[in-house]
Amino acid sequence: MSGKSRVTDEEALQYHLEPTPGKIEVIASTPMSTQRDLSLAYSPGVAVPVEAIGKNPELAYDYTSKGNMVAVISNGTAILGLGNLGALASKPVMEGKAVLFKRFADVNSIDIELDTEDADEFINAVKLMGPSFGGINLEDIKAPECFIIEQQLKELMDIPVFHDDQHGTAVICAAGLLNALHISGKKIEDVKVVLNGAGAAGIACLELIKRMGAKNENCIICDTKGVIYQGRTEGMNQWKSAHAIKTEMRTLEEAMKDADVFLGVSAKGAVTQDMVKSMAKSPVIFAMANPDPEITPEDAHAVRPDAIVATGRSDYPNQVNNVLCFPYLFRGALDVHARSINDEMKIACAQALAALAREDVPDEVGLAYGKKLQFGPEYIIPTPFDPRLIHIIPPAVAKAGMDTGVARRPIIDMDRYTLDLKSRLDPSAQFLQAMFQRARNTQATMVFAEGDDPRVLRAAVAYVRSGLGRAIVVGRDADVKEKLEQAGMGEAFEDIEVLNAATTDHLRTYKDFLYNRLQRDGYDLSDIHKLASRDRHVFAALVVAHGHADGMVTGATRKSALCLNQINHVFDAKPGDGAIGVNAMLHKGRMVLIADSLVHEWPEAEDLADIAERASEVARKMGMDPRVAFVSFSNFGYPKSERAEKMSMAPDVLDKRGVNFEYEGEMTVDVALNDALRKKYYPFARLSAPANILVMPARHSASISTKLMQEMGGATMIGPILTGIDKPVQLCSVNATVNDILNMAVMAACDVG
Repeated sequence: MSGKSRVTDEEALQYHLEPTPGKIEVIASTPMSTQRDLSLAYSPGVAVPVEAIGKNPELAYDYTSKGNMVAVISNGTAILGLGNLGALASKPVMEGKAVLFKRFADVNSIDIELDTEDADEFINAVKLMGPSFGGINLEDIKAPECFIIEQQLKELMDIPVFHDDQHGTAVICAAGLLNALHISGKKIEDVKVVLNGAGAAGIACLELIKRMGAKNENCIICDTKGVIYQGRTEGMNQWKSAHAIKTEMRTLEEAMKDADVFLGVSAKGAVTQDMVKSMAKSPVIFAMANPDPEITPEDAHAVRPDAIVATGRSDYPNQVNNVLCFPYLFRGALDVHARSINDEMKIACAQALAALAREDVPDEVGLAYGKKLQFGPEYIIPTPFDPRLIHIIPPAVAKAGMDTGVARRPIIDMDRYTLDLKSRLDPSAQFLQAMFQRARNTQATMVFAEGDDPRVLRAAVAYVRSGLGRAIVVGRDADVKEKLEQAGMGEAFEDIEVLNAATTDHLRTYKDFLYNRLQRDGYDLSDIHKLASRDRHVFAALVVAHGHADGMVTGATRKSALCLNQINHVFDAKPGDGAIGVNAMLHKGRMVLIADSLVHEWPEAEDLADIAERASEVARKMGMDPRVAFVSFSNFGYPKSERAEKMSMAPDVLDKRGVNFEYEGEMTVDVALNDALRKKYYPFARLSAPANILVMPARHSASISTKLMQEMGGATMIGPILTGIDKPVQLCSVNATVNDILNMAVMAACDVG
């Protein structure tokens, strides 16, 4: 099991404060530069779509953002597990939900917090906002008001209204249950189901599985007062009464005897091992209480090895995670301009998720987890990393909406729709998420060489608290402790290990190694002592070289070239040694690798071929299928220039080597990255899709390109990723943020180089 992630109060507040307060912003989707642009965007041009919509309201989906806009709405009466803290306090959660919509399904979303606990006021406010949105996602509203609000809004509004706390959990639960019963050889109509937790999510789970075939008389619901039976009066309401059955059972313990399925949306420790022992053969246990389940998988399997267990936790197999549902459910509903999200659409979502879990899992997903994932007791629910979710779930939902008559605009060409959905996937976010998961599984010990910098210390703490592994900081105890206290993270000193030449038992070994390596390069024993004991970069590299840590990250306080020079005292990372620097540039859902930005100042054709091979290895470690373009200011010999000749010769070198990746050149950057342009003017080019590796003519051009993309284009840069040396050593830039440093530590942990 991977390490459990922890977040401190200071880290959480800092995340929400920088770079700007909050988590969302509004960006114009049309040009806004000239007077003509403004005239079209506002007066007088805006009058034309206004009149068109006035005549035909359906055109709002064509001329405004309505068709891809969801409102996330709460009154803060049931915030996460924190209770009723009010509308304003719920805003960070609602902003977070809004960014999840965008991140996973490219659905634009805005958070709205309503300062009222009166259900009628809430209903009226949301109803009046209906024209602005294509759907409404209700969140963190306490029961029983959440039932009343959702039901009435469904009746009053002609757009989807969905309370995710109820139905998101229900859909994922239903998907997992279908697969668990498939494995155990049972049918949903035959099983005895016990639900513990009669709140919004629990009742929604029970209602959905009943719609899918579970029989009412086989479903027992319990709350804090025991079994909900016909005739009970204490603690009852109309929603509980709807599921009351005729039974002599009064306690959860009695209900669990011979049960096939347990669904828990209640509290930590609600289920005992004796209860699990009493269940039927091959029991299914969904212990979904958060943050701690009703019973842990370890405790359940200790008494029932045949149990199939799911929880709400990411550090256990079979996580019931709402993010597998709501973004894709709304994506499908919005794309057919649905009037509502009905049970058939929810069931279609659950069935599609269940079917996806039975399919062969893509290599990049298994790579993220460090193991081969395949359908079975520990894999009954797809992972959030699965890139197929975006183009598998929405079509199933859209089709169900079309079949049940709630779609205003049916999709005619479903194959084309599926292809369009694939283009919405953000590979950069997918990549980072997968890298972090791989690092959690690896649990590498990472050396952070520059323990005198507060950013580095915060990144080291984040590395540990994100469950990625151990962090060793090169520095002095007193200095590290003082800097952490100044950052409001004094208690974090216990999470990291501080190491330097004065506190290591291996200094003599390090010095002997360095002297044997450098004695014929003009270094005497005094020079060696200074290098090993006073230079943080050299010392950190020695720690890694001797296997006392798994990798290192540096470069936040000194320029990359200077750091590389120091590291070269310990490792071979010079031109000709096979080392190169690769920058991963992430921008608007695309990721491109640029090489070599670190080692070769002016590579020749053979060097460029080597760079291409090294960069392709990095790409594969990142889960990419490498496509290399040797880029220049010219395309395939025009305009003619001696400066560009080596870029056309490098592919010839690779031809002779018989490499197993796509490559082409020389070509300009736009031709390399623009599929339509390349196919129109250079149909003979050998790339099957846009290049994802750009090999530059020189180090300066690589450096200029990456920094220009950062500053003018707003791209995120990870790198330079140093590859081609014996151990995982990664460099960040002097202007790196805490996140940048952490990302480079993750790259080292995954040994991407």
